[in-house]
Order: sequence, then C-alpha cells, then structure tokens
Amino acid sequence: MLIGAHISAAGGLENAPANAKKQGCECYQFFSRSPQGGPARKLTPTDLKKFKTANRKLGFENFYLHAPYFINLASSNNRIYYGSISVLREELERGSLLGVKYLMTHLGSAKDLGEKASLKKVVIGLEKVLTDYHGSTKFLIEMSAGSGQIIGDTFEEINAIIHNTHPIIQKSLGVCFDSAHAFASGYDLRDEKSVQKTFSQFDKTIGLKKLKLIHLNDSKVALGSHSDRHENLGSGQIGLAGFSALIKYLQKNKLEVDLILETPTDSRRKKDIAILKSLRNSQ
Repeated sequence: MLIGAHISAAGGLENAPANAKKQGCECYQFFSRSPQGGPARKLTPTDLKKFKTANRKLGFENFYLHAPYFINLASSNNRIYYGSISVLREELERGSLLGVKYLMTHLGSAKDLGEKASLKKVVIGLEKVLTDYHGSTKFLIEMSAGSGQIIGDTFEEINAIIHNTHPIIQKSLGVCFDSAHAFASGYDLRDEKSVQKTFSQFDKTIGLKKLKLIHLNDSKVALGSHSDRHENLGSGQIGLAGFSALIKYLQKNKLEVDLILETPTDSRRKKDIAILKSLRNSQ
C-alpha cells in the first residue's frame, strides 16, 4: 500500500516525479495533458526518456493518469461523445509509452439521454475505447458522487456497466474508489463497522478483485448529499477515524491498493500524506 497524491506536471511531465518527491509521495497521479481541453502535446523520445529517468532516479514505480474533466461517454453530442472516446484511447496509448499503471476517468452524465440510454451508450463507448487496445496501461472507472446525474455513483451501476461490456473487455476493467464520492453517494466510511459494511457491499456487487486504486479524500458535505466537494483529511465529514478504519480494512484483507490524495489545499498535501503514512504504519 503506497501513499501519494495528485501532482502537478506543469512545465513538462518530467517535473511530476520531483514534485511528488517534495510532497513525500511514494506513488503519484498526474495529467498528461490539459484537464480542461485542447490537443495533447506529442510525447517525443526525449520527453519519454526524461520522464522515465526522473522516476527511476527518485524511486517511483507506481504512477497514475487522470483523464481530462470533459470526458462524457453518455453525451448526445457526437463531437463530445466521439471526442471522449478518442481522448481516452489516446491517453491509454500515452500512458503505455510513459509506463503508467492505470488511467482513471469519470464516465459522463446521464442528463442528455436519461439513465437507461446513457448506460447503454457508455458501454458501447468503453468497447470502442478498448477494442484492439494492447497497451500496458489499464482502464479504471472512477466512482462518482452523483451530482449532475454523473454516472457511476452506485456499486450496482458500475457493476452493470462492467458486466454489459464484451467478456474480454470486462476482464480488463477495474475500479477507482473515491472516499469523498462514495460518502456523498451514501456509503458510510466513518468507523470500522461502516467501512466493513461498505466494502462488503462492494465485494458482493462488483468484487474486490476489481478494486485497483483509491482516491482518499475527506468530504465537505454530509453523507448522501450527492455533491463532489473534497476536504483535507480530518477536516471533513468522514474524519481520521474513518481513514484509519479504511486502511486497517485494506491491510486485514491483504488488498495491495495504493492511496492517492486529491485534497483541495496544496499547502496541506504534505501534512496529509504524513498523516496517512502514520495511520498505515501504526496498524
């Protein structure tokens, strides 16, 4: 169980490892392109060499890509829909060149088409992204908070999406669990009993073998509020007791899943990483 955070790669992707090291990260997550849109800068052999050399020198083996924010595999606008498919495939290919372990993304919003049609379109979109893909970077569905009809806010919905794809693609899909999103979606994580119940439900519905990465964020909002609002660890509605219980659960069940912070305050990131390491090492 490695602990890290989402890290800036401003000025060049090779800067991400050094920025991660300064924060005390053991692993990290980054964007390979602008999260707001626009074409991605081509990765040159020099770029790849600099990035890989920096990771090797600083001891990073696990690093992760987050897809841009504009992805919507349920959009009724073909420019957005096919653009999302193209960008996700491109990010998987870029991730493979960079040696990235996982790419995670939100799937989009059901507001255009309604739930049933949206889920069908998402499944088709995922198959278009992953058909004939043979790279090393694996695709993760990130759990959402459900605000704005964002798809993937329940274990049942994520499971339905995975199991309606082609069997070969089913095997390749994993899940990124986000503590703040799950809490906002109604899954309690505030103590050992709640954590046990939530992950038992995850296991029963999706299967713990599909759990590949965890975004560890406290929540500004109350349980079941369906609002995506991250908070620094211990300052939100989940609290440190909840994160201690979550880490204990992962260790007890021998789940080798890395933890990535996406807490909102950059100046607190190093402190939050140290808190998580202390919780992990004291179990």
